[in-house]
Amino acid sequence: MMKLKIVFLITLILSFSVSATTQVKGLRVWTSPEDTKAVIDLSGQVDYKLFQLENPPRIVVDIENAKVARKFSVKNNSVIRKIRNGRKGKTTLRLVFDLRSKQKAKSFLLKPAKQYGHRLVIQLSKPKVKTKTIVQKHQNKDRDVIIAVDAGHGGEDPGASGVSGTREKTITLQIAKRLADSINKEKGMKAVLIRKGDYYVALRKRFKKARENRADLFVSIHADAFRDPKVHGMSVYILSKKGATSEAAKWLAQSENNSDLVGGVVLEDKDNVLAKVLLDLSQNASMEASHKAAKKVLSALKLIEKPHKKNVERASFVVLKSPDVPSMLIETAYISNPKEEKRLKTKKFQQKLAGSIKDGIKQYFYQSPPPNTWIANHITTEKHTVSSGETLGAIAQSYKVSMRELMRLNNKVSNNIRVGEVLILPKIIP
Repeated sequence: MMKLKIVFLITLILSFSVSATTQVKGLRVWTSPEDTKAVIDLSGQVDYKLFQLENPPRIVVDIENAKVARKFSVKNNSVIRKIRNGRKGKTTLRLVFDLRSKQKAKSFLLKPAKQYGHRLVIQLSKPKVKTKTIVQKHQNKDRDVIIAVDAGHGGEDPGASGVSGTREKTITLQIAKRLADSINKEKGMKAVLIRKGDYYVALRKRFKKARENRADLFVSIHADAFRDPKVHGMSVYILSKKGATSEAAKWLAQSENNSDLVGGVVLEDKDNVLAKVLLDLSQNASMEASHKAAKKVLSALKLIEKPHKKNVERASFVVLKSPDVPSMLIETAYISNPKEEKRLKTKKFQQKLAGSIKDGIKQYFYQSPPPNTWIANHITTEKHTVSSGETLGAIAQSYKVSMRELMRLNNKVSNNIRVGEVLILPKIIP
């Protein structure tokens, strides 16, 4: 009798789990220059089928044992014209995506991560035309140095949030755009934005885009959080193969790397042994350059205020693992600190950050210009040791450089100098 009861209970549980209806809780659409993602929020795991129709182009998704409480709408989207939902039989929910043009569709399920539950992601992209790509080296003998500016997080991945609800993805994009504008005003320098809007870019795709743009430097902008709301200050990170150099750096690196799970991209490492060896060799050279550039940027940021750590930090950020592009990650402030959250939202503080980061980048390239660049061909840097009785103004005049430029390149907030101090002096070659 007991065995019959157990069998009955197991049968009842199994039949309930099979017949349980999954709720479609919401649908969000994110469009980037590369693709459009429709993210469907679900109350649990589902079985589904996806197929495409033409004339007119449509994507049809059938979700088993699912229902939705309301209709979905999409406004002013360049790819999806309309989203319809209905029933197929008694238990199947059918979603129809009416498209403006033919698209290549991919789909995948995501397990719960951070603030998100189960999700079904529909990825739409233009069918690619096969072309033969020839990678060419820089041909221009007077080219600009290219700085890839990366705004952290975006789209499905909001990043950290402040007490008042400020989202990291919003702040980083604002600062990144200001930094790009500041860089583009400098002769011989050009900025490339990795993310221009509110959409997600996978971590490895970020440095891949930097390489595609033949960037000479990759700068990732963040404004993260920590457990303790009192933690404050700016930090500059470069890649560490051996791991983080502090508990805060380790926790932060793990947090940033996990954002790929939130953003909807599954990373698959397919490198073979030979590729790994070559990657290590290339990374060693780029890490050395990364450290030099990061030190200049940190020195420039110190002019704003005392940083969180006085030295450049090292952590295993995925976004910094470019094999041949010097890279750094800048924590502009801690959004978890109420005072810093308030400052991060102001145009004045954002502009100050952008200006200081640009000054550090400029100082690095003036001292270590890549070959065949305008800076390499037109800017020479000399070192001047201050002697007794000299003034900053007199030194600037003798080298035919403005005092303001001299102060910026040497990270000075005043015209005070000391005997024995070594100054960097740029000179434009006609």
